[in-house]
Amino acid sequence: MTNHDTRQDGARRVGQVKEVTSLANPIVKDIKALSQKKARDEAGTFLAEGLKLIIDALDLGWTIRTLIYSKAAKGKPLVEQVAARTVAAGGLVLEVSEKVMGSIVRRDNPQMVAGVFDQRWKPLKDVSLKAGETWVALDRVRDPGNLGTIIRTADAAGASGVMLVDECTDPYSMETVRATMGSMFNIPLVRTTSQAFREWKKSSGVQLVATHLAGAVDYRKIDYARAPVVLLMGNEQSGLPEDLAKAADRLARIPQQGRADSLNLAIATGIMLFEARRHLLVLDEAR
Repeated sequence: MTNHDTRQDGARRVGQVKEVTSLANPIVKDIKALSQKKARDEAGTFLAEGLKLIIDALDLGWTIRTLIYSKAAKGKPLVEQVAARTVAAGGLVLEVSEKVMGSIVRRDNPQMVAGVFDQRWKPLKDVSLKAGETWVALDRVRDPGNLGTIIRTADAAGASGVMLVDECTDPYSMETVRATMGSMFNIPLVRTTSQAFREWKKSSGVQLVATHLAGAVDYRKIDYARAPVVLLMGNEQSGLPEDLAKAADRLARIPQQGRADSLNLAIATGIMLFEARRHLLVLDEAR
């Protein structure tokens, strides 16, 4: 390939890199379409922004399809290294104008680097919890920011994965990916139905702890270390449905003061995760 490989769609090949300046370029259009869930589902891919995020993903073995960087990032050593890794993995490298980058990530001051990756889903049947493990199960979580924050918090608390039960917001949306701050590359994701989740629970040997407005047990009084734990959290507006609440081994409540009648879902999940983590740390110290 040479510097003279110029096309009508505003693209020019330079070595292994394709320069793109046109918003009408078909590759750019396909990448921009990943802002829509339908396109992500059809392609099985998603968009992530930021050099550190992309390096972390590559280090963890995620498959990169396309690396996009703005002209301002050209020549930076880490960007060049990531570009070389992308080419070695069989991916495409695009050098784009700031206008094109801004249209892809939908920001006025976009990150200089973005990447298109294959989605990853872990089958529920392959989830087998060991002693000391904690997972989070979310019923119909609807807010992308909440989901991203929960994935990030689960990672920080040492949880082993997140299950999405029934119609949850897409963890691979741009909003959720941003909110995870890279933690989604380190946390296995499962999607399942309520019925399949309840069937799995029967034979899993886990302790299912659910937060519920009618919870009978203070969340601090539960022994999270006696068996592997799945923390089941309900929908932001309606909480847990009756069938899932009945499947729980313990219905927990988080005591509150003041006039607030509920906690933000991500905050409540964080409280539960770190309480479960505290019990495990206490057990480790006692050994």
